[in-house]
Amino acid sequence: MSQPVTQITPLKKKDAPAPAKGSYAFVSLGCPKNLVDSERMLGLLQLDGYQLVREPQGADFVVINTCGFIERARDESFASIHEMLELKRRGEIKGLIVSGCLAEREKEKLLETCPEIDQVVGVFGREEVTKVADRLIGGMHEQRTLFQPASSVGLNDHNRLRITPRHFAYLKISEGCDRLCTFCAIPKMRGKHVSKPMEDIVAEAQELAADGVRELIVVAQDTTYYGRDIYGESRLNELLKRLDDIEGIVWIRLMYFYPMYIDDALIRTIGASKKIVPYIDMPLQHINDTMLKRMQRRVDRAGTEDVLDRLYAGIPNLAVRTTFITGFPGETEEQFSELMEFVRDRKFARAGVFTYSYEGDTPSAKIPDHIDEATKEDRRERLMGVQQANAFAYNESQVGRTLDVLLDVPVEGERDVWIGRTTADAPDVDGAVFVTGKKLKAGQFVPTEIVASREYDLIGVPTGKAR
Repeated sequence: MSQPVTQITPLKKKDAPAPAKGSYAFVSLGCPKNLVDSERMLGLLQLDGYQLVREPQGADFVVINTCGFIERARDESFASIHEMLELKRRGEIKGLIVSGCLAEREKEKLLETCPEIDQVVGVFGREEVTKVADRLIGGMHEQRTLFQPASSVGLNDHNRLRITPRHFAYLKISEGCDRLCTFCAIPKMRGKHVSKPMEDIVAEAQELAADGVRELIVVAQDTTYYGRDIYGESRLNELLKRLDDIEGIVWIRLMYFYPMYIDDALIRTIGASKKIVPYIDMPLQHINDTMLKRMQRRVDRAGTEDVLDRLYAGIPNLAVRTTFITGFPGETEEQFSELMEFVRDRKFARAGVFTYSYEGDTPSAKIPDHIDEATKEDRRERLMGVQQANAFAYNESQVGRTLDVLLDVPVEGERDVWIGRTTADAPDVDGAVFVTGKKLKAGQFVPTEIVASREYDLIGVPTGKAR
C-alpha cells in the first residue's frame, strides 16, 4: 500500500512545537503496522519542531518509510526512492531519509545501491528520527546509517500524527513474529515477537478515542499470540474485554489472526461483544497438508477446518478475510486443486491471492521444485476466479438488508455521495459502500439499506438518522 502523506490528524495544540526547524514531506509504504511506525515518526518530528508539508517540492528533506516484504513491495519502495532522488538532483529537495523494512533488510547495502540517499534508518531506529533529521539539516554526513537492535519491550506508539482519517486508527499490540514461516522475512526485519503491556495498549486506545477515533483496528504480525512472551499465555481475550469498555469507540476490528491459540473463550468474547465487529482477518496461505508443512505453518487442514467451524458457529454473521499463496515450491496441480475446492466450499466473504515470491534469504529459497512464473500466475488467476464468485455472491446476499455503514470520504466530483464501509470491510483491502444522502459527514454511522451490488462494492441509501 502506498500512502503519501496528504492528509493528517494533527496533534493537540498543547503539544504543538515552537517555530519550525525545517520542512519535510513524508511517504508511507506497506502494511498498517508500518503505517503506525510512520505516524509515530511524524509525531516525533512535529514535536521536535519540524514542519510537515504536503508536497515534496521545496522541502528540506523527504522521509520514505519503506516496505521490504516481497519483491513487488521492494520495487515500489525503490520506485519512490528513485523518484525523490530525481527531485534532489534537480534541486527541488535537499535531502532524503529512507527508513523502515527495506532499510532494515538491506542495511548498508542500500547506500551502495543508491549512494545519493542521505540517511538510512532501520525499523527500530524510528525513535531517533529527529536526530537523523538534525544530522541531515546540519550537514553532518559522517554517519549516514542508524540501526538499533530489535526491541525487547513493546514500542511506545503514543503521540502519533495520524495519516488515517480522524474517525479510525490502527492499534498495534505487538511487534515482530516467532512463527518462522519458510516464505517470510518478517522476523529478519522486525525481530522476535514482543507484546506491548496491556496497560500501555489501553492507554493508547483511550488517547485515540479522546482524539475522535470511533473504529479501532487491532493489528500485529501475529495477533492471537499476544501476551505469551510477557504473561506466559495468550491474553488477547482479556485485552479485547478491556478495549470493549472504552468510551467513544463504536467498532473494534481484528486483523492478522493466526489459526492457533483461538480458544472457545476468545470466540465467546468476540461473539458477545457489542463493539467487536463480526470480521476476522486470518491469513491461511494454503490448505494442503504437504504445502502447509513446507510453509512451516504449524497447523494442518484438520486444525484449520476446526478453527473455522468454531469461529462461524460462535460469531453471528461472521465475515472472514484470508489470503492464499499460489505456486509455492513443489505445489502440484493436485494440491492446487485441493486449495481451489476448499475456497469454493468455504465461500469466504473476502480473500486475496498472491503468487509465491522468491526471497533468497528465506528458507523456502532452498526448497526444491520451484515453479515458473507463468504457472504461478495462472493458478492465481484461477483461484481468484473462484473467490470472485464467492465475493460477488456474498455482496448480492446483502441486497435488501439494512446495515450500519461508517462513512469515510465523499466521492470526488459527486454531490452528496459518500464512500463508506460495513462491518465486513476493512480500509484499503476490502470493498466499499456508496451511500447517497444529504447532510452526511465523515465518521458518521448511517443505517443504510443496500439496494444494489456492483461487483466488489455495494450501493445504499440512508434509512435512519446518522450518529
